[in-house]
Amino acid sequence: MNRIAKLLPLYSPSGRVAGILMAMLGAVLFSAKAIVVKFTYRYGIDAVTLIAFRMLFAMPFFAAVAWYQSRRAARGEIVVMTPKERVQVIVLGLLGYYLSSFLDFLGLRYITASLERLILFLSPSLVVLLSAFWFKRPIERRQWLAMVLSYTGVVLVFAHDLSFGAGNEVLLGSLFVFGSAASYSVYLICSGELIKRVGPTRLVAYAMLVSCIACIIQFFVIHPPSMLIQPAGVYGYSVIHATLNTVVPVFMLMWAVSLIGAPTASLLGMMGPVSVLFLASWFLDEPITVWQMAGTALVLTGVFALMGGGAGKAATVAPREAPLPPR
Repeated sequence: MNRIAKLLPLYSPSGRVAGILMAMLGAVLFSAKAIVVKFTYRYGIDAVTLIAFRMLFAMPFFAAVAWYQSRRAARGEIVVMTPKERVQVIVLGLLGYYLSSFLDFLGLRYITASLERLILFLSPSLVVLLSAFWFKRPIERRQWLAMVLSYTGVVLVFAHDLSFGAGNEVLLGSLFVFGSAASYSVYLICSGELIKRVGPTRLVAYAMLVSCIACIIQFFVIHPPSMLIQPAGVYGYSVIHATLNTVVPVFMLMWAVSLIGAPTASLLGMMGPVSVLFLASWFLDEPITVWQMAGTALVLTGVFALMGGGAGKAATVAPREAPLPPR
């Protein structure tokens, strides 16, 4: 990431264009994950198997980055992590990536890809609320208005999906995904100070490696080894999911942050929910309605308002060091 930043200096014309393109494409690839998950579910597998295959194929990439970072630490190029920091990384990996991803995948079995992405976009508002509760940080009037807009938008799309699907399933799926957003929000709050010392690349690589191991262990605890034998389509979609929807966008967004800064990269990430609307309509035949468009607009308006300072300050993450979600 640092080499790219040196080749394309921060905020230079070429660096800014490259950063914007990487942030936009990374956001779309992350969001397209929901489409791939929906296709994989058609083979009748459960969330445990789905996430295990994703992590199994993604693990070599994150292991390579983790190994490279450990070699840099051994050479004295970066600080060596303390035992306490190692424990923190393990906890954050289990909370921010393992639990968050697992709840998200459970929810995608029951709700549309569009609703899932909108609920996940409530994370900034949850960061503000949790920070106010834990750290007694006052919530500004602008932040309250932004959160009202965001939650109103989700309620609109939720009510729309409720009228077209099984009520209990939509409610259950929404609760799972909301739990995913909540667990990731806790990760964002808790990782603020750690990422300043450890660095975003090392933190994501180590935390994802912890998540990969946890998901694979969970698979073998719940399922027999024979469940590793799946139709070819499951392997194909899992490879796509692990590479194009996980590894590639993780590092694209990190490079984007190094080139244009986290605030701009975060704003460009708002393309995700919009892209899912059209991708879900194209690939999954999910309808695009006025209610969905209105709900999406409200959520994005609320997130945009929060990014004016609320969520970023609550997370206490340096502008160019914000952790980015491989979700």
